[in-house]
Amino acid sequence: MIELYDNLSQKEAETCSLVLNASYIPHRVKRRNNGFVLLVDDHNHDAARFAIEQYHIENRMDICVSESEAPEPQHGYAGLWIAVFLGVFHFYLQNTVFTQDLWQNFGASAARINDGELFRTITALMLHADYSHLAGNMLGMAIFGTAVAQVAGWGVGFLLILLAGTFGNLINAIMIQDNHLSIGASTAVFGAVGILSAYQFVRKRKKGGHRSRPWLPILGGIALLGFLGTGARVDLGAHLFGFLAGLIVGVFFSVYGGPLRGERAQWVCACIALGLVLFSWLTGYLGA
Repeated sequence: MIELYDNLSQKEAETCSLVLNASYIPHRVKRRNNGFVLLVDDHNHDAARFAIEQYHIENRMDICVSESEAPEPQHGYAGLWIAVFLGVFHFYLQNTVFTQDLWQNFGASAARINDGELFRTITALMLHADYSHLAGNMLGMAIFGTAVAQVAGWGVGFLLILLAGTFGNLINAIMIQDNHLSIGASTAVFGAVGILSAYQFVRKRKKGGHRSRPWLPILGGIALLGFLGTGARVDLGAHLFGFLAGLIVGVFFSVYGGPLRGERAQWVCACIALGLVLFSWLTGYLGA
């Protein structure tokens, strides 16, 4: 086990222990010369720290203890690796498959999605019109995807971004209801922006203070949407609904995502996300 907090008073140790018991997180409290030490398993470190921080925020109390150094996060640049995957995947498709057929069979066609071909909401995220289109989305994913991974963890972040992009394409198709065809990871990129905006909104709202302060991250996300998400040959609907889907996913994670911060949860969520991607492409190929 590793140290989560040290130099605790007896009352602080008892409070932290009660919080972790309520969250079903195994732990130990040991007495030392300079106070009490709280110990947790390595894979429960992030979840335990989140639970205790949330308790102190909700009760408007400061944590007056010294926190032991957290374990080095693994795969902290998950957004960068996703961007690399998008580039390699695009290069492979450009050299093996006829592009127009690929768009028709796997792009986010509003009519086909509304007819039940939901796999398109995921496969379309990995298709790009050209290298400039790809480069912009790779850069956005490297920046905002990595930021989400730093907040939620590499595996959970991957799943959150995928869900935001998927629901963004789905909402876009439902709202348009015509032969509109959308491709590109930008829906997921703006989903990541929405996740970050929602996460900061919830954090600032729990801390209290000036009423307008929690809304600043949301307004900042909207400003980014307006600055980066509009222009010629841009699917504004996909960007907008990706951002809105990201807000919903981000709020849900911020409120209920504490238990998902352990390393085991990262691997489970990464496998779920990868499984959804593989299942979507397999479904599309079998139905083509």
